[in-house]
Amino acid sequence: MAQLVIFRHGQSTWNLENKFTGWVDVELTAKGIEEAKNAGLKIKGFHFDYAYASALKRAQDTLSFALGTAGHPAITPIYNQALNERMYGDLQGLDKTETAEKYGAEQVKVWRRSFDVPPPNGESLKDTAARVIPYFESEIIPKLKAGKNVVIVAHGNSLRALIMYLEKMTPEQILEFEIGTGQPRLYELDGDLKVISAKNL
Repeated sequence: MAQLVIFRHGQSTWNLENKFTGWVDVELTAKGIEEAKNAGLKIKGFHFDYAYASALKRAQDTLSFALGTAGHPAITPIYNQALNERMYGDLQGLDKTETAEKYGAEQVKVWRRSFDVPPPNGESLKDTAARVIPYFESEIIPKLKAGKNVVIVAHGNSLRALIMYLEKMTPEQILEFEIGTGQPRLYELDGDLKVISAKNL
C-alpha cells in the first residue's frame, strides 16, 4: 500500500504582502521557513522513495526544510513546472485589495474562485489541472502503483487540481477547500490507486 503526502509551501514574501504571485519566483518568509520545518516534524518517521516540487523555489525550499527537519535520508528531489502555481497573468505582482478596487470585488472573486474563468492572460483552475494531472498520471502514478512512497510540495491551486482528482471532488467542492500553508495531507492508496484514507497530519 503506497503513501502519498502532499503539502503547500510555507508563507512567501508575496503571501505576506497580499500580492498575486503565480509564477513569480519569490522567497519564503521567516514564518514560511518555520511552517516548512513544522511540516517536517509532522512527517518525521515517514520514508519517501521519491520527492517532488514545482519549478519555483518557495516549494523547493519548503521541501528541503521539511525533509531536513524530519531527518529524512538524502533524496534527490525532482522539480517540474507542471506542478507550478496557476499562472495569474496580468494580476501577478498586484495587491489583491487594490485589484478588487480596480476591477470590482465580484470580478476578482470570479477570477480567483471560479473553475474555468482565467484572469487576463493567465490560467484558470481548469487550465492548471490540464497540466498537473497528466504529469501526475505519467510520472507519479507508476511509482505509487509500484508501492513507492511519494511526497509532493506545490501550491494552493496546483494542489487543488490534484486533490480534486484524487478525492473525486466537484469544481464547486474544490474551490471551497482550503489548503493551509505547510499542512501535510496523507493519502493511503491501494494497488488500484483508490484512496483508502485522506487526512491532514
